[in-house]
Amino acid sequence: MLGRRGLLKRLSRSIAALAIAFSAALTVQPARAADANYASIVIDAKTGEVLYSRNADAPRYPASLTKMMTLYLLFEDLERGRVTLRTRLDVSANAAAQAPTKLGVPAGSTIRVEDAILALVTKSANDVAVVIAENLAGSVSAFATRMTTTARALGMTRTTFQNPHGLPNSNQVTTARDMATLGRALQDRFPQYYGYFSTQSFTWNGVRINNHNNLLGLEGVDGIKTGYTNASGYNLVTSIHRDNRYVVAVVMGGDTAAWRDQHMRDLLNTYLPRASTGARTAPLVIAAAATVPPPLPRVNPIRTDPIMTAAIPVPNAAAPVMVAAAGPVAVPAPIPAPAAPAGGPDAIAVLAQGDFEFGPPPATGWRIQIGAFPLENSAQAVLARAMQVESMLADKVPYTETVVVNGATHYRARFGGFASSDAAQAACARLMTQDFACYPTQ
Repeated sequence: MLGRRGLLKRLSRSIAALAIAFSAALTVQPARAADANYASIVIDAKTGEVLYSRNADAPRYPASLTKMMTLYLLFEDLERGRVTLRTRLDVSANAAAQAPTKLGVPAGSTIRVEDAILALVTKSANDVAVVIAENLAGSVSAFATRMTTTARALGMTRTTFQNPHGLPNSNQVTTARDMATLGRALQDRFPQYYGYFSTQSFTWNGVRINNHNNLLGLEGVDGIKTGYTNASGYNLVTSIHRDNRYVVAVVMGGDTAAWRDQHMRDLLNTYLPRASTGARTAPLVIAAAATVPPPLPRVNPIRTDPIMTAAIPVPNAAAPVMVAAAGPVAVPAPIPAPAAPAGGPDAIAVLAQGDFEFGPPPATGWRIQIGAFPLENSAQAVLARAMQVESMLADKVPYTETVVVNGATHYRARFGGFASSDAAQAACARLMTQDFACYPTQ
C-alpha cells in the first residue's frame, strides 16, 4: 500500500497532468466563444486526417485569401504555356482604380507576370489581382466564374467567387475547410511555383515591400496567405513542414492580426506533434482536366517577351473553363464540376508518389523539354510530377540543364533516352493532353 507521501506524490502528478491537458485545450479556443466570424481547421496533409476543427464548414468571407485562387489560375496558365514569367500584362483603368491595398500600377502601363505574383503574395495588391483577371479571362466576371468552376473541381463545394481580390462582396463566401483544400492544392499542383508564397519581400520601383504574413519566420512555415476585411475579420492559411510532419491550418475571423497570428501558433504547437511522420498516404489534390471552349477575347491582349518565347517553346494550350456564374446564395449550392474527357480522371485526380534519381544529360539521342524555371528545384518538381502521371517516362532519364537568357539563369526540365524523333514527339503528345508544355529536341 502507498503511504501518505506516495499518495500525495501521485495526486500531485495527476493534478499536473490535468493542468497541462487543460492548458492545451485552452490554446485552441477562439478569443470569444460567441464570435460569429471565427472558424478554424488543422489538417495532417500526409494522411488527410483532420486534427482539429471548429466551424470548419460554416460560410465565411475569404477576404484576400481569395488571391490564392487567383494565383492558382495564373500558375495554371503558366504551366499550360499561355503566359511566361516575363509576359507583360496590361493595366486597365478599372484595375488601376481598385481600392487599397494596391501596388499603384497606373492605367496604360504593364507589369510582368512574375512581379504580379510577388505583388499578390507580399502586398496582397488588389489592383494587380484585377490585372491578372482581365488579362487571363477578358473580364473580372469571367475570371470569377473560372475561379468558382476550378474550386468545384478541387472539391471546394461551399465556395463561390465574385472577384479576384476579396474586396467585400456578400455573395463571395468560402469555408475554413475549403481554404485548407486550396492551400494543399497549390502545393500539390504547382510545386514549381509554390515557393513564391514564402517570399519575405520584393522591391518595386525602388521600394521594398514586406510580406504581410508574420508567421514566415516561424521554423518550418513556408506560406501561404493572410486576409482581412471588416466583415471577415483577420484570416490566415498556413503550411508548415517540420520534423518530417506536414500540416495545413486555417484561422478565420480573428479580432486582430496579433491574436490571429498567436492563435495559429497555438494550433501548430498543439497539433503538429500529433501529425504523422511516416510516408504520405493522402492523394495529391489535383483538379481534373476538362474539355474547354475557345479562349474569350481579352480586353487587353497578353504581350509576351519574344526572347523568352523563343527560349522556351510551348504548344497551343487550352483556354480556361467558362460556365454560367452562380446566383446569390447564403451558403452556395454546389455547381457541377467541368466534365472530364471520355475515359479521363474523376473530379479529383489521385496521383501516386514516386521516387527516382535525376541523371546527367544523355550524350546522344532525342530528348523532350517540359519547361524552364528560375529555380532548379522547381524544374525537378515538374519532372517528378510528369513521371507520376505518365508511365511511359519510367525508363527515361530526368535531368535539368542550365541556360542563361538576358543575364538570368533558368533551369530546363528535360527527359532523355528517346530512340527517335517519333518517340519524343509521341511522349510530348501524351504529356500535352495533361497540360504539360512539351517539345522534342536533340
